[in-house]
Amino acid sequence: MNPTRHPASWVFTAAIALAAALPGMPAGAGDLERGEALYQLCQQCHGAEGAGDPMALAPSIAGLPQWFVEAQLVKFQQGARGTHFDDLEGMRMRPMSMWLGRPADSADVADVAAYVAAMPKVSPEQTVHGDVEAGKAKYIPCVACHGQQGEGNAALKAPPLAGMSDWYQVRSLQKFKEGIRGTNPKDPQGMLMRPMSMTLADEQAILDVVAYINTLDPAE
Repeated sequence: MNPTRHPASWVFTAAIALAAALPGMPAGAGDLERGEALYQLCQQCHGAEGAGDPMALAPSIAGLPQWFVEAQLVKFQQGARGTHFDDLEGMRMRPMSMWLGRPADSADVADVAAYVAAMPKVSPEQTVHGDVEAGKAKYIPCVACHGQQGEGNAALKAPPLAGMSDWYQVRSLQKFKEGIRGTNPKDPQGMLMRPMSMTLADEQAILDVVAYINTLDPAE
């Protein structure tokens, strides 16, 4: 969360207030109902519709698969993500994930993930410009896991790429290349992504492949 727009004191005050309101709701009584209540804190950065906010370093999340949202929240909680000093977005997300109850003794993670997955998908503004044809060739190795149309693959734990915030995809690939992500043994999927990111020779190659991803449509 952007410290100038969302002061830490405000975030924790909001978390305490929301936590006080939630115990009156029966845990597990309607995943979406409880998930919507839990999402009130998330929307300060990700927005009420889950469209994200680049100024808050928050990507679009509306309509992401529940399994993927759950997996990322658990990774943040367990320190598989959000512990590297140069991962600003991750370091902001980790304390937010810790506010949710741990999966072993709480349905919070599953409930908020179910609510995010049920949100109508949005079309984030495209901000990345590159050579789409060059990016198409560079995307070929990505197809095996993320799919021909960037639809993702739950069996391989590969998230969908089509329709995701393009600036966030660029930052993620940069982090994998630089070892900011993909070096933590607690994150095996990240460790698989790091060598894949290394197939992109430079910054222009990253922009090209993300520009191509912007053209993909899982509905086709």
